Order: sequence, then C-alpha cells, then structure tokens
Amino acid sequence: MKVKVVTRILEANERIAADNRRIFDDSGVYVINLMSAPGAGKTSLLERTIKELNKKLKVAVIEGDIAGTQDAERIGNLGVPVIQINTGGACHLDANMINEVLGELPLKEIELLFIENVGNLVCPAEFNVGEDMKMMLLSITEGDDKPLKYPLMFQESSALILNKIDLLQYTNVSIDKIKKDAMSLSPSIKIFEISCKTGEGISEWTDWLVKKVK
Repeated sequence: MKVKVVTRILEANERIAADNRRIFDDSGVYVINLMSAPGAGKTSLLERTIKELNKKLKVAVIEGDIAGTQDAERIGNLGVPVIQINTGGACHLDANMINEVLGELPLKEIELLFIENVGNLVCPAEFNVGEDMKMMLLSITEGDDKPLKYPLMFQESSALILNKIDLLQYTNVSIDKIKKDAMSLSPSIKIFEISCKTGEGISEWTDWLVKKVK
C-alpha cells in the first residue's frame, strides 16, 4: 500500500510539473531548480548572480524554506521579483507549491527564474517542479564524499557549482575527487568553481548562464 501511495504522489506531481512547464514555455521563462544542503550558500550565490546579470537578464526568484523570510528579504533588496514559500516542515518544494504562486510573478517580464529549493541533499532531487534544469550547489567545506553518498542529487543535476573555494586551503578536501565522482554519476555535468565571498569564478558561471537562457 505504501508503494502505491508514493507512486500516486509522484504521478500527481509530474502532471502538475508538466502544467508548470507549459506556463513557463508560454511565457518564455528559463527555470533553474537550485538545490543544496543547508548553509552551502544558495542565497549568496543568487545575490552574486543577480548583481552580475544586471542589465543582461531579467531575473526572478522563488524562495523555498521550512520557515522564515530572511532569504526572500535579501533577494528583494536587489530589486527583483521574489516569492517566499514556507513548507511548514516539508523537506522540499513540489510542483503544486510552485503552481500556486506563479500567478504572483510577472512571468511575461521574466527571462530567468531561480527556484531556491529547501536545503536538503535527498528529497529535492526526487521532485520535478517544471524546471528546465536542476542545479547542485556544493560547499567544499561539506567534504569530498558527497557525490557518492548522495548520488541522485548529482545524477539529476545538469550543473554543479563548487562554492567557498576561498576556504580550500583550510580543508583536506580534494576538488579533483569531487569532480571525478560527480562526472561518474553524470558525465555531461558542467562544473564551476566559485567563491561567493571573493567573487572568484562568478563571471564564468554567469557568462555560461546567459548563453543557456538566450
């Protein structure tokens, strides 16, 4: 019975995700589902990215958190449309949550929509929300064992951003191991090394992003 229930939930999610996809396509919006563990730097990445994309792309953000509005407030301070979704305990965003807030966004005026998922290395990868691309953010301070411990996140991601490389000298992390393991799970994955603190690697990431969206 449990298997049947789970199957019905995933099937229903896929139907709503397909509806979301049609809405995004009709509006000409490219959508990225941004996933990571808590504290990896998703909101900091978005802040850096939005500033770098100023006058290049029209950006909006959907913020997903279990509770609170701090991240949405940070993004709102940059002058872009932002919607906060609080899941109330759920460990991920699903297609229905996204569908319910789409009417609050000026989709016809947006070129790129980031969906910042709830901080979690498991559940977000399992639920399609209608995105064009899933993207994984990994802080190097989390260690180099994460691709093999949480394979689905890396298998589902088209891009991987390694954040906080300014701290590499203070760790025993091997970036080469992370890259090797990630590519063993997803051979075509695009990998960027960045520091949201120093700005290193941000331009390379945003240049690639503009080409994807345009």
